[in-house]
Amino acid sequence: MNKESVIGDGTKIEKASPALPAHHRFLEPEKAVKTITDMAIWEKSEAYMEYTGFIATLNEAIKAKPLSVDCKVSENITKLVNLLEKLNILITEFPPVEQPQRFGNTSFRDWLTKVKSCSTELLQEVMPSQLHLAIPEIKVYLEESFGNATRIDYGTGHEMSFIMFLCCLYKICYLQMEDNVATVFLVFNKYLDIVRRLQQTYRMEPAGSHGVWSLDDYQFVPFIWGSSQLVDQPRIYPPAKFLEDDIIDKYAQEYMFLSCIKYIKEVKKGPFAEHSNQLWSISAVGSWSKINQGLIKMYKKEVLAKFPVIQHVLFGSLLPIRRFSIQH
Repeated sequence: MNKESVIGDGTKIEKASPALPAHHRFLEPEKAVKTITDMAIWEKSEAYMEYTGFIATLNEAIKAKPLSVDCKVSENITKLVNLLEKLNILITEFPPVEQPQRFGNTSFRDWLTKVKSCSTELLQEVMPSQLHLAIPEIKVYLEESFGNATRIDYGTGHEMSFIMFLCCLYKICYLQMEDNVATVFLVFNKYLDIVRRLQQTYRMEPAGSHGVWSLDDYQFVPFIWGSSQLVDQPRIYPPAKFLEDDIIDKYAQEYMFLSCIKYIKEVKKGPFAEHSNQLWSISAVGSWSKINQGLIKMYKKEVLAKFPVIQHVLFGSLLPIRRFSIQH
């Protein structure tokens, strides 16, 4: 059974979209896509519409903007970045252990156990008391954002969990529409730094990688948002320029797409066209706008329509599995 908690004081918080009703019942998220046939329910669900709409909204918000753009940084954004930095510092407390196998260092399990043990307290520190009843629901998305403790792997499903965590923060009004740019450039970008460090420190396996035929071993969404940043960017045009080392070195700090390419080149050896064939193919597309729209379609097809990924997705009151309706 789902555990429930209720907002009882009906506190109203200023926000750009409609507030949750008083006495909203939060639910501890659970898996709901149990079989292949459940995929049709997922693709017509409120969660699917909310999630894809959230990615599209932030995609539009950061279009043609470098990471250094002057954007509003609210107190809550700063608190979230600080929370992530605490998780980052924790990695130092759990150094890799000497072990026979090359991949999957077991110290990751100790780090993740620690994260789960302190997630409630960390969220209570950054969130106002009237939102604390939401924590049992939203903390699960945060805890599932960094990888699987059993397999010591990381992939697009974990990335998806973090984006769902951010989406939930908007739904409970902790984040506002004016935070859209900073949510990607400060919070999500900080998250990317952490998961890359985790991958390297604990030699994490890619979760469900399709080898050279996947976009990337670990991430997908930073390529979507990163390509939106590059729309109408004359210094990195035509798009094939993203393969050039001097362009990567010069602009990786400004554009997430190039940051991703730089990371791939650091961790993989050999010709780029061989180890990252999909990205190499993308370089031939004529505009960043076309790349951006193509990547969104590819994400829906290669990630959101795949049962091995969606079977792990968690659904609660904020991202429900119930069918989406226009009246909603």
